[in-house]
Amino acid sequence: MTLSRRIPTLLAVLLVLASGAAAAPSSKPRILILATGGTIAGAQTSTAEAGYKSGAFSVEELVKAVPKLKDLADISGEQIANIGSQNMNHEVWLKLAARANEALKGDLTGVVITHGTDTLEETAYFLSLVVKSDKPIVLVGSMRPATAVGADGPANLYNAVALAATADAKGRGPLIVLNDEIHYAREAQKMNSTQLDTFKSPNRGRAGVMNTGKVHFFYPNSARHTTRSEFSVEGVAAKDLPKVEIVYSYANVGREVVDFLVTKGTKGIVLAGVGDGNSTDPVIEALADAVKKGIAVARSTRTGSGVVDRNIEIEDDKMGFIASMELNPQKARILLMLGLLKTSDPATLQSYFNVY
Repeated sequence: MTLSRRIPTLLAVLLVLASGAAAAPSSKPRILILATGGTIAGAQTSTAEAGYKSGAFSVEELVKAVPKLKDLADISGEQIANIGSQNMNHEVWLKLAARANEALKGDLTGVVITHGTDTLEETAYFLSLVVKSDKPIVLVGSMRPATAVGADGPANLYNAVALAATADAKGRGPLIVLNDEIHYAREAQKMNSTQLDTFKSPNRGRAGVMNTGKVHFFYPNSARHTTRSEFSVEGVAAKDLPKVEIVYSYANVGREVVDFLVTKGTKGIVLAGVGDGNSTDPVIEALADAVKKGIAVARSTRTGSGVVDRNIEIEDDKMGFIASMELNPQKARILLMLGLLKTSDPATLQSYFNVY
């Protein structure tokens, strides 16, 4: 074959090879970022002031601000909400759960959720009970807005994507990462109003740490979650979720708040009690009366850590109360709410608190 005849053949082969290379799938992990707003997407109202507006930036802008994310994974983003997390609500929770459940059925490696820190731990715990995948779900926020000097959001987002992209994060349930620290959803609590190391896991300790994008876990998550959870919100609307309220205990508190809630269609009450989940005699009597009217009552503690066990200071068996075990009041509210979708039996509800 002459050279002139070979050239078209060689060109055809090269074109086939080139098109095959172009069609080859990326070997990078695939991460979906679901944005909800918060300080991590916030902008200062003035460089001379500490005030800022949450949810000022879109998910596209957040990703663009951290160019090195593209070295970690193939990133896609969706805006679920753009609010301060003090305004987080059941509607957004249900949207997040539905989208995460749908997305993780495909070939995604994991999901990252950007979120304000005020209620981040609540969203993480809710998702740990209703998302049915063992793939990584990582929630991330920041303590300083995106426009602040020393903004922590970019580094936190980088760590979140790195964490969601690692195989070692699989099967651990939703994780929280800020300030180079990893926390399990059940354990994490925001413990400081302004400091970068605001999240702690006071009962069992932090799950692990990040070091220059590398993941180091300290212990597995032994609580029941995700694929082992019996709870589901598929087909559930926000209005269908049982109304569960928290009553705060303090010196000289009376029974008026409990009595008021009983008249307002409340299905469950969580006591943020003093010490070991206790309160004044009038409040305990009001809660016992509420149980007699078919309202579920769970005792937790306002202390921030510790175990509220059964029948220590309070006769739970006699009064029909539920002991929250290690769950703080805000997480006890979530578990009681989901539990009430299935049953109102105190013994069965207690069994949930023993394992979740």
